[in-house]
Amino acid sequence: MIWMTWRQHRTEMLVLAGIVAVMGLIVVALGLSMRGLFPDGVAACTHADVTSGDSCGLALSKLSDGYGHATFLSMLATLVPFAIGAFLGAPLLAREFEAGTWQLAWTQAVPRLRWLGVKIVALAGLTVLLTLALSALISWYRAPMDMFEGKLGQIGYEVEGVVPVAYGLFAFALATAAGVLLRRSLAGLAVAAVAFVVARIGVASFARPKFATAMTLVQAMQEKGRDDTRGTGKVGDWTIGQTFVDASGHALATPTLDKLSGEATEAGVSVPTYFQQHGIQRVITYQPGDRFWHFQLVEAGLYAAASLLLVALVVWRVRRRSL
Repeated sequence: MIWMTWRQHRTEMLVLAGIVAVMGLIVVALGLSMRGLFPDGVAACTHADVTSGDSCGLALSKLSDGYGHATFLSMLATLVPFAIGAFLGAPLLAREFEAGTWQLAWTQAVPRLRWLGVKIVALAGLTVLLTLALSALISWYRAPMDMFEGKLGQIGYEVEGVVPVAYGLFAFALATAAGVLLRRSLAGLAVAAVAFVVARIGVASFARPKFATAMTLVQAMQEKGRDDTRGTGKVGDWTIGQTFVDASGHALATPTLDKLSGEATEAGVSVPTYFQQHGIQRVITYQPGDRFWHFQLVEAGLYAAASLLLVALVVWRVRRRSL
């Protein structure tokens, strides 16, 4: 069965492994170049009093100006787990239905559930290996940026750690289920893509910010004004939202803030100073950066559970189908 699985899916396996290998070479080359900006190591600059003229300041400037491709590469990496999982899962059963070979495959000496189990384990295992390798490479590549930006709430969250593996398995299970229900590889792939995007957006927008109880920070206005988005000022913290309250603790609406800003201008006083004089403070809702692994494990667990349910649906459908 393992040999048969290899014969049937070797094209997808080799292509996907080649894509990860090419991305790996690019990531390693760019990562080495990035690390070359910090001769004393990245950690030495995170704890230093950085100025624009010293070596750390120059390195940070070059990192900011010369590595804009990092965001594009990270965004591209968010698509790879789906490509790996879906392109292995979609044809797993749909191809058998399209070619009519399921009638032959399921009437041999190997029981259909064993036939299905070997295929799922082999292809899901390859999905795990490829997405894990990709995650390790991207984590290494983004390490210098993570030291200054943090990972929670940043694009690095979705391409580092264990969630890329969970995304890949979810895509695999989703495409396999869509393929067995629709009995068409391309149709299953298209449906899986839509469902995958909807799930990712839904979890990221609504579920992820609630994986742990958010913390709040009350602070006086800074001189950069009420549009300053520095958040807590601590690297790695994920700012979820912010409001402004008066001296009595009542939230202020945007029209009220605009009116107060206008009054500050008329009085010839800076907006932060005017707000401080009137007891207005900023209330920041955030998730601490040290919750990165907690969030990763919770989200990976959600996708793993969804993957198991989808695999159970596939098994039920195969058992139920009559020859």
